[in-house]
Amino acid sequence: MQVTGITANLSVPDIGAARDFYVDYLGLSVEAFNMGWVARYQSPDGQAVVQLVTRDATAPQDSVISIHVGDDIDEAYEEAKKRGFEIVHPLTTEAWGLRRFFVRAPDGNLINVTSHKDA
Repeated sequence: MQVTGITANLSVPDIGAARDFYVDYLGLSVEAFNMGWVARYQSPDGQAVVQLVTRDATAPQDSVISIHVGDDIDEAYEEAKKRGFEIVHPLTTEAWGLRRFFVRAPDGNLINVTSHKDA
């Protein structure tokens, strides 16, 4: 598996209310997407990225980070199972086209492993 990116997933009660801080103060001026329950903001050069999450729409719990693995998503899923890591959300193709699964790291953090080809 090759990790192509890592994005922090910050829990917020209201994306619109949080937006001012991350956009106006921190300068993350590009809204890559906003699905109502999750929005990604980034710097114009794409080097700084954060996702604001109110509550994951399809998974049973919220993750702390998203790990982007491109085409290696099946390999990453099988390796997590082989190593005996807890799978919290099975490998799923979501309605919006994203393939992902949630795995619990040994330290207890919940990780969203995704197949973003563009991230």
